[in-house]
Amino acid sequence: MKATGIVRRIDDLGRVVIPKEIRRTLKIREGEALEIFTSDGGEVVFKKYSPVGETAEAAAKLCESIWRTTSVPVVVCDRDRVVAAAGTGRKELLGRSVSAELERIMAERKAHRAASGAKTPAFTDREGIYLLTAAPIVSDGDVTGCVAFVGDENARLQGDTELKLAGAAAAFLGRQTEV
Repeated sequence: MKATGIVRRIDDLGRVVIPKEIRRTLKIREGEALEIFTSDGGEVVFKKYSPVGETAEAAAKLCESIWRTTSVPVVVCDRDRVVAAAGTGRKELLGRSVSAELERIMAERKAHRAASGAKTPAFTDREGIYLLTAAPIVSDGDVTGCVAFVGDENARLQGDTELKLAGAAAAFLGRQTEV
């Protein structure tokens, strides 16, 4: 663990404020869930909760099935990073941070297909991989992630079939994460 040097007091209702700088750095948004852990040494640790991350094993199997059917690399992301992937470069894609453009597409709550010649980066920390198709995962009314087909600049454009497949996979994962 890394010390920040920031100290906060607990108020009379047991609340503690997480500083804006830390929220911004860790992309913790208002209303987002945090998981709380304690240790025998008296530590209290807050961790961003990812409902999509909880389904990583099922998401990985779903990605593998889709990839075997379409031969197009597919990823499942939570709001911040890739939690499951299949296809060329699978291991390289796991854990990648989603791009600001992909975050915006998720926030719009509708399926997206790249236009001819469009090169929308899929990740912030991996150049040369572009978004082909994306469908948001909605669980209990909140966007929790997305299913996306990705590829390099030579990847073929996606059609209605891939768009519907991404949407069906996203709907399935959304149902898996509902409370």
